[in-house]
Amino acid sequence: MGDQTMKKALILSTALTAVAFAASAEQVTVMSWGGSYTTSQVEAYHKPFTAETGITVVSVDADNPATPLKAMVEANNVSVDIADVEYADAIRLCDEGMLEEIDPEILAAAPDGTPATEDFLPGALTDCAVATIVFSTVFAYDDTKFPNEKPTTMADFFNLEKFPGKRAMRKGAKANLEMALMGDGVPAEEVYALLETPEGVDRAFAKLDTIKNDVIWWEAGAQPPQLLADGEVAMTTAYNGRIFAAAVSENKPFVTVWDGQVYEYDLFVIPKGAPNLETAKQFLTFSTDTQRLADQAKWISYGPARKSSGELVGLFMDGKTEMGPHMPTSEANLENALASSYEFWVDRDSELNERFNAWLASN
Repeated sequence: MGDQTMKKALILSTALTAVAFAASAEQVTVMSWGGSYTTSQVEAYHKPFTAETGITVVSVDADNPATPLKAMVEANNVSVDIADVEYADAIRLCDEGMLEEIDPEILAAAPDGTPATEDFLPGALTDCAVATIVFSTVFAYDDTKFPNEKPTTMADFFNLEKFPGKRAMRKGAKANLEMALMGDGVPAEEVYALLETPEGVDRAFAKLDTIKNDVIWWEAGAQPPQLLADGEVAMTTAYNGRIFAAAVSENKPFVTVWDGQVYEYDLFVIPKGAPNLETAKQFLTFSTDTQRLADQAKWISYGPARKSSGELVGLFMDGKTEMGPHMPTSEANLENALASSYEFWVDRDSELNERFNAWLASN
């Protein structure tokens, strides 16, 4: 081998090593809600993505990823590539120019070739976000606290006389105002029309007043099952998947009440200024395909946001629990269910949370 050939070979092998190193050094950072929910994403999305691409997925937790994401973009110091947010936040952040627009063409078609735009559930794709799951805020109780009659309706959550014991609720207006009205006898389909009036808002706060002194306020999704397990509360509002995880994986005596559930999408978004934009898009395409969204349901009881994933949902990771009945989208669970109105919350989030915080601070 002549000097020139050797030089070329060396340059080539060095270049290849550099390419291989660059590939292995590639990473994507995903911010989500922690606990059993993040575990479901790590198992269904992160691990298979790394196995297929060699790209490392770094997982970061936040109580509500929309808050740090907004701060990062405003400070022009973005350290995450993908974040999992609620619907109203996805719309608002997109309107504020905080998010990358997502071309639905990059999303995987269903196994039968149906394009993603026709395969995702209605409203699951927006200009800047792709839904992964349908989750719901429900209430749940500790079965051992109610040996005789059991709570079955949203009204029971607010009935301290009939079902004594502390309650826990998320510290914020969203879902609580809706549940307060349903607890006061308003049918699900009439809730938002009423909440759009000052009288309706007053009525919701008046209902919350009836239990205010007996409520512990939670902020992170992992707290409600913990509060129940510690015996600090007899009932709590919670994300349905967290209660399922505690009841099925840890054999806790917790029962989910579906009456008055408020269900909505969680979505993936890419912040403006994401350090690894192309890798973020690659991860997004992978993790929102039919199989991945069905796989997530093996780990937590949230419904996949694609129609084609539904029939692939089978058993929980324990190999024996049928997941269908534990999904917010199961027919039996939708009887008096409320689809969270993102239009309502995009417009009124600030004012209603200001009022909620003032109400919380007052005696």
